Amino acid sequence: MGCAVGAAVGDALGMPLEFGPPRPLDAPVRDMQVGRLPAGHFTDDTEMALALAESLLAHRPLDAADLAHRFVAWYQAGPPDIGIHTRAVLLRVRAGIGWREAAYAVQQQSPASAGNGSLMRCWPVALAWWNNLDQLVIDSRLQSEVTHPHGECLEACALVNVLICHLVYGRSPADALAAALRDLALVADLRRVVDDAPRLPRSLLANSGWVRHTLQSAMWGLLTTDSFEQAVVQVVNLGNDADTAGAVVGALAGAAYGLSAIPPRWKQVLHGEWPLGSGTTWRADDLSALALRLARIAQ
Repeated sequence: MGCAVGAAVGDALGMPLEFGPPRPLDAPVRDMQVGRLPAGHFTDDTEMALALAESLLAHRPLDAADLAHRFVAWYQAGPPDIGIHTRAVLLRVRAGIGWREAAYAVQQQSPASAGNGSLMRCWPVALAWWNNLDQLVIDSRLQSEVTHPHGECLEACALVNVLICHLVYGRSPADALAAALRDLALVADLRRVVDDAPRLPRSLLANSGWVRHTLQSAMWGLLTTDSFEQAVVQVVNLGNDADTAGAVVGALAGAAYGLSAIPPRWKQVLHGEWPLGSGTTWRADDLSALALRLARIAQ
């Protein structure tokens, strides 16, 4: 429950800081604020995670075609924000192109592009496969491949979800990361990103939409603090892609410290409409219930 609510809280807290400069160390944002959305409103990061969760509840193992269909339905509902890369893939799928062909066609247009659009939403896989590490890794990579097939995107999603799994078993952040790194043979560049994270000064964290930067910011926040609030506040105040980095560190820190560690003032105002256009408002309690449904299907 801490993972699911934490991801949405980090997303919503970072939303008004997105595309802005880093906040001064002596004046960080600590409360939900109005941005392009109302204060406490989660963004496309959480909306896509909810689509992934619903797909997992309907199909285990994950059915990539079903997930792509749900993403297209979400896109057609007119979300207030959607990544450029994700939009390009979903437009092709909507036109009748198979998800794999669509994803790789967009990737081939910019072969080096490795955005964070699949990392931001990957956490439901960790909750649905908490007791099956092999399948957790497979579905973590597959959900990324539907829109972001670059190898670094696939591996970053696998790492974050394996780390979440170890955290919900009660390991400390440092011990959970060590275990996750033993479970996965990361490519050298990503391993360097993770190893460097806790040693980097704040000024060197770019926190851009590159999956490496988001992963590094989230690891920095998790490993250099000792509470949910500290981890999320430190990361979202890096600015730039603040909502996505907030969602990733929120999922990790929520898994580490649990639902009770998330400040009530954040949980009370957290909200978002899902499915879009339905008039149904999701709040922290709804996300907690979803987390339990995901965890129970693995039993």
